[in-house]
Amino acid sequence: MPQTVKRFIPARRDGVRLIKPIKKTRIAEEVADRIRMFILDGTFPQGQPLPSERVLTEQFGVSRGSIRDAFRMLETIGLLETRHGRGTFPLELTVDRLVAPLASMMTFQQDLQDELLDVRRMFEPAVARAAAMRITDEDFADLQRILDIQQRKLKAGRSAIVEDTAFHAVLARSTRNRVVVSLMATLNDLLVESRTLSLKQKGRPAKSIEGHKAVVAALRRRDAEGAARAMSDHIDQDRQSATACPRAFP
Repeated sequence: MPQTVKRFIPARRDGVRLIKPIKKTRIAEEVADRIRMFILDGTFPQGQPLPSERVLTEQFGVSRGSIRDAFRMLETIGLLETRHGRGTFPLELTVDRLVAPLASMMTFQQDLQDELLDVRRMFEPAVARAAAMRITDEDFADLQRILDIQQRKLKAGRSAIVEDTAFHAVLARSTRNRVVVSLMATLNDLLVESRTLSLKQKGRPAKSIEGHKAVVAALRRRDAEGAARAMSDHIDQDRQSATACPRAFP
């Protein structure tokens, strides 16, 4: 049977303690978050097993059960993989794997949702401004198609969360900037839960469509500042919805 490769993780690096004992409640979640960060910064590299449960128990100052629970959490979201007889290994990092725990955490923390709306207000008006100068006829056709579907679903009393998300994705694509597209995709992933609950509010879907129409109208005029203002107004309506709908932002 192959032997598990054991690595020593130093308690200190350049005189600084790397792993500090955890004293907070929800210990397993805290351990999982720290291990995730160690995977992200390369302390626990891909292709090499994590330290044994015994070593991690000593380093973190927690029980072996807490380490096992943390492992299970990270396996569930696809960051760790247990290989029989070899140990527990970090998996290749992807945006989805990094965003998943953050999106889950944000669902239950009002202050993070408020900060996410601040990020939207900083980012999305700038996207609309850039799109006004670079948008193509194909982009306009896609945005109009999305608006048409939203209108039909609104009349039928159906959810248009998919189209709401798609609108912002097409707007990002209109900038012809691949980094913006990737950032918007990540932002959309984080907003799915809050958008779903927000759009269940009475009158909110219609206001969302009107906000989208105002953005498109400015884009058609090639009015960069007008598009940015329209997007800011649209996001401000979302902020008001967040205040009026605490269930969407627990």
